[in-house]
Amino acid sequence: MARVAPLSAAGKQSEHPVDEVLPLPKLALYGFQHVLAFYAGAVIVPIIVGGALGLSREELVYLINADLFTCGIASIIQALGIGRIGARLPLIQGVTFTAVSPMIAIGLGAGGGTAALLVIYGAVITAGFATFAFAWLPARAFKAVLGLFPPVVTGTVITVLGLVLIPVGLNDAAGGVGSPHFGDPKNFAYAGGTMAFILVLMKIGRPFLSSIAILLGLVGGTAAAFLLGDASFTDVGKADWVGVTTPFHFGVPQFQWFPILLMLIVMLITMVETTGDTYAIGDIVGKKIDGETVARALRADGAATALGGVLNSFPYVAFAENVGLVRMTKVKSRFVVVAAGVFMIVLGMLPKAAAAVASVPHPVLGGAATVMFAMVALAGIQTLAKVDLKEEKNALVVGVSLAMALLPSTVPVLFKEHMNADLASLLNSGVTLGASTAILLNLVLNRLGPKEPQSEPEVADGVVTGVDQADAAPAHPAPAPAGVPAQVAPAGASADEPDGA
Repeated sequence: MARVAPLSAAGKQSEHPVDEVLPLPKLALYGFQHVLAFYAGAVIVPIIVGGALGLSREELVYLINADLFTCGIASIIQALGIGRIGARLPLIQGVTFTAVSPMIAIGLGAGGGTAALLVIYGAVITAGFATFAFAWLPARAFKAVLGLFPPVVTGTVITVLGLVLIPVGLNDAAGGVGSPHFGDPKNFAYAGGTMAFILVLMKIGRPFLSSIAILLGLVGGTAAAFLLGDASFTDVGKADWVGVTTPFHFGVPQFQWFPILLMLIVMLITMVETTGDTYAIGDIVGKKIDGETVARALRADGAATALGGVLNSFPYVAFAENVGLVRMTKVKSRFVVVAAGVFMIVLGMLPKAAAAVASVPHPVLGGAATVMFAMVALAGIQTLAKVDLKEEKNALVVGVSLAMALLPSTVPVLFKEHMNADLASLLNSGVTLGASTAILLNLVLNRLGPKEPQSEPEVADGVVTGVDQADAAPAHPAPAPAGVPAQVAPAGASADEPDGA
């Protein structure tokens, strides 16, 4: 099949791999791989929140389907773009983990059940519109906010995301928290076998095989588990064929000030995540990231979050897991994410299909996820490699932020027994603490105190440009680790012109 001419964000011919429209079979295959890589992270939030609020099995299935359906729409908006909304980069949108604890606290405070969902959705819708509005601030005001996210901050946040996600993958590798066989060596055998298979494909496989290594690892690991009697597809037969998501399924949202305040703070953190992921993906695909690109990504976050509240889902963020997948596969086309979005919409309407994907055993998923999460941390480390860490202030920002990110998992009793419940619901997250610490320390140490003279970011035609953006997306990406094919960036690759000021 002939290759379709690449298109730019403005619909003009482009030579950049991000704008390349691959042949349909490859689009479908690569897109489905993104879905598999994303699926566990997508469904875990509604599972945890729904379980904590005491929802029925039918209500929980509805939440999962609504989440997948909205994820598909949100990912298409982010990757394909609508006007000045969407970064037009291979970024998958998923429900943010940062919101889990606050949403559970909001829901339990509202008495649990579907009544609690109505209060949560009121807060989600409000926070989504607020994020969307923020991303439309005038260029100079937006520049001031972007100044809070230099490479030392974005690199730290991406590294924190990877380090916080790695235990999630390892817990799956052990069999899944709560499993009666959690920690069984057989689980680690499945996870290790899946991981080894992926690494072998990446090392000795042809480029095409390497690009779908995650997908083949999941299929191979599931097939092995099924043949050995450790994987079952019985839930597929019990699931309905069709399930349609409708707006305000559980009732009219309730708007209360404290839940809204909590959700606004959550969205501030997700803005840091999306900013970091946007710079990271720009570095991976060899495309310069400017202020308008970040603003478009944040507008997509806000629009998706507001839509999530309407369609019975939760706050959305650019998913770091799939940034790691792009880093591994070197498939840079944003239209692959559009294809993944179509798959997610279909899965959100076909509970049987979603149940089949969900049949991947936890250990198999954990083996693949651990590799991808480690690559997320690597993306952060590569960004930090461009920062002068011999400068004591920068070193303190990175070191202290990483330490604070480990606090909730290392000393959970502090948040459970010695902290106000509302405050604990906000701070009991490694991502929240790590990202907040990086922003505050950088502000105090590098921006408020004496500093070396440096070029200030400039505003031209509504676009923020300057040293921070240039540093965050170098023309020559850092070398890949041993065993991972080196990423290739075309000479002279640069960002598209913004769609207007």
